[in-house]
Amino acid sequence: MTATGGQGSRKSTAIEDVVVHSALNDGTSVCLRTITPDDEELLRDGIAKLSAESRYLRFFSPTPQLPDAVIEKLVDVDGHDHIAWGAICAECVGQPAIGAVHAVRHSEGGRVGEFSVAVIDEFQGRGLARMMTAALLVHCLAEGLTVLDIHILSENAAAKRLVKSLDAEWKGESAGVAEYRLDVAAGLASLRADADAPGVQDVLRALAAGSDIRQR
Repeated sequence: MTATGGQGSRKSTAIEDVVVHSALNDGTSVCLRTITPDDEELLRDGIAKLSAESRYLRFFSPTPQLPDAVIEKLVDVDGHDHIAWGAICAECVGQPAIGAVHAVRHSEGGRVGEFSVAVIDEFQGRGLARMMTAALLVHCLAEGLTVLDIHILSENAAAKRLVKSLDAEWKGESAGVAEYRLDVAAGLASLRADADAPGVQDVLRALAAGSDIRQR
């Protein structure tokens, strides 16, 4: 695992410039970094590769092509009110995007936001969602986002397992959608304690060693 940033000669690097090189549970090499508006095509390609079921579970719609407005919103990332991390398969031809995780602040100056995550079907169940979530939660704390709301379709068992493993609090269920609330610090503590997830530990070490992180 290595961490690199845009300013190699500096002792510390802004968190949004940290790049994490690690591996999934099965050894597949991956690269994690923040998403920028320049990643629109990568994001489009990734969403197009989701199965109809996965698109439905993530976007509550199985449509094969999302409206441009939705795509534009997903890449409208500023690293403060909208924080997003993505992953590419470093050993795959063309190094395609294989997952993304987002946190969007509800209101300017607020400390509560909305969490979402998606992983390409081929790479599900290999620990990627937890790796991306680890990076996102570190970034959220650095930007003063301390609580994340999570809305999950009731049949999305994988997402439920993820949020429960982060000690998210179940708030209720309505119209087939389960609602959880995640304390970011508590979720991050759960990930730090997961010694059986080397990819997660790689992410946390990289961000701790390679970035200038301050909690606001």
